[in-house]
Amino acid sequence: QVQLVESGGGLVQPGGSLRLSCAASGRIVSINDMGWYRQAAGKQRELVARMSTGDNTNYAESVKGRFTISRDDAKNMVYLQMNSLKAEDTAVYYCNAEFVISMDGATWHGWGQGTQVTVSS
Repeated sequence: QVQLVESGGGLVQPGGSLRLSCAASGRIVSINDMGWYRQAAGKQRELVARMSTGDNTNYAESVKGRFTISRDDAKNMVYLQMNSLKAEDTAVYYCNAEFVISMDGATWHGWGQGTQVTVSS
């Protein structure tokens, strides 16, 4: 059974920074991709940043230049460094990942439980 656990959310003032972490546990052979999504109150869940095989990354336009995604494949972890935070970044942030979980190529795709980020003065 694979699990994703996020941490690092909290309350921060506008202009501040936070670093989110997502740790994956379970039988993982390799990582296809890991990333972050967010869902603000009353809105649909949206992609924030994603890193796939070959270190290909993509970011939402609204976070480019402010957020940076990184991965530590040896630890099965993904991080999101968020700088210059704005009130509109307030949301629940979810880790999402796809892993190869067996030598025959079977994959697992799932979500973490989410971590709240609130940007407010």
